[in-house]
Amino acid sequence: MEPNWDDLRIFLSLARGGTLTTAARALGVSHPTVARRVQVLEKQIGARLFERLPDRFVPTAAGAELLADTEAMEQAAQSINRRSAGLGDTVSGVVRLSAGEAMAVLVARHLPWLRARLEHIEFEVIASHTLANLSRREADLLIREQVPELAGIVTRKLCQVAYAVYAARSLELKRTSMAALAGLPWIGFDDDHSYMPGQRWLHEQLGRRPEIRVNNWLVLHDAARAGAGLAVMPCYLADQDAALRRVGGVLPEITTEQWLLVHRDLRALPRVRAVMDALVELFQRHRSVLEGHSPGR
Repeated sequence: MEPNWDDLRIFLSLARGGTLTTAARALGVSHPTVARRVQVLEKQIGARLFERLPDRFVPTAAGAELLADTEAMEQAAQSINRRSAGLGDTVSGVVRLSAGEAMAVLVARHLPWLRARLEHIEFEVIASHTLANLSRREADLLIREQVPELAGIVTRKLCQVAYAVYAARSLELKRTSMAALAGLPWIGFDDDHSYMPGQRWLHEQLGRRPEIRVNNWLVLHDAARAGAGLAVMPCYLADQDAALRRVGGVLPEITTEQWLLVHRDLRALPRVRAVMDALVELFQRHRSVLEGHSPGR
C-alpha cells in the first residue's frame, strides 16, 4: 500500500514540531492519532522515520530523505490550491486581508466604501503585526511596512505614513518643547516590539524606557486617549480621534511605507485583483491623512 497524503502531512508536522503535542495541535487531532499514523507510515515504507528521544522526535536518515520529498509535495499542493483559486472569472467570494493593528483599523473605517464598490466580495480583515503566509493562503493580501524577501511575492507601494506626538486633550501641557515633554509619562512598546516605528526616536529623546509599555497599537492608542501619557502614533490613527491632540508637527525623523503584497499565483484572480485596485484607490484618496497633512475627521 502506498503512503497517503494525510499520513505524510502528519509525518511532516511531527518532523517540524518535534513533539506529538505540537504536531497534534497543529493538525487538530489527538496525540494517539499522530503516533499511530506515523507507525503505519513506517510500516508502509519499511523504515524507521524517527529517533524517539526523551523530549522530542528527530528524523532518521530515512526520515530526512522522506522529509525533503514531502516538503516538495506540500509546495506542489499549495501551488495547485492557489492556481485553482484563480480559475474562476467572477468578482465575488471571500478575500482575506491581513494588516497591522492600526492599519486594519484604517481599512475597517472605509469598509462601507469598499463594500459599495465591491458588493459581491466578502471581506475578512485580520489585524496582526505577524506575517501571514501567502503561500499557504493564510491571507490573500497583506499590507505591511516592509517587503519580506520571499519568492513568489508581488508588491505594490501604497503610501507613506507620517507620525507625530499625541496627548489626550484632558492632559494639561504647560510647555510643549521636547525638553519639557520628556519629564512627563510616556507610552511606548515593550522590548519585544521595540522595532515599531518611532520607538528608537522616543528612547533617544527620553534617555529612558517609557513608563507604560504595550505590544499593540490599539492598546497604546486607548492608553493615550485615557490620559496615561504621551505617545508617538501614526497620524491617520490619532488625528481621527477627537479625544487626542497633536503636540507639535509631523516628526520628519519617523516615516514608514505601506506595501500591498500578494502571491503571484493569486494576483490575476478577479476578486483579489478588484480588491487590490480598490485599496490602491482608497490610499490615494486619503493620502493627505496618511501623510499627516489633514486631520481627516
